Amino acid sequence: MLDLNFKSPDEILTLLCERLRQQRLRRQFTQAELAQRAGTGVNTVSNLEAGRNISFEVVVRVAMVLGLSGELENLFLPQLESLDDLRHFEASVSRQRIRKKSHIA
Repeated sequence: MLDLNFKSPDEILTLLCERLRQQRLRRQFTQAELAQRAGTGVNTVSNLEAGRNISFEVVVRVAMVLGLSGELENLFLPQLESLDDLRHFEASVSRQRIRKKSHIA
């Protein structure tokens, strides 16, 4: 597994798009077959593989078709490394918005 902490957003995007393309090829799907199964257009799949402007929904649809839903499951999970982290997370779940802090003059 690569450490993405020192990569730029463009480098990460390029890497992930290439991995999706490799998964498509491993499953022997053409871009047209993948697009049809994902309910999207061939140009959209092409744009995804090239790292061009696509929606997150398209990424999810393509990942599902490629059998990578489990990969998405760990995306954006909270980092809970201690009991205090867990308590803070549980307390914040019921919040709807973060209020601006007032400045004390």
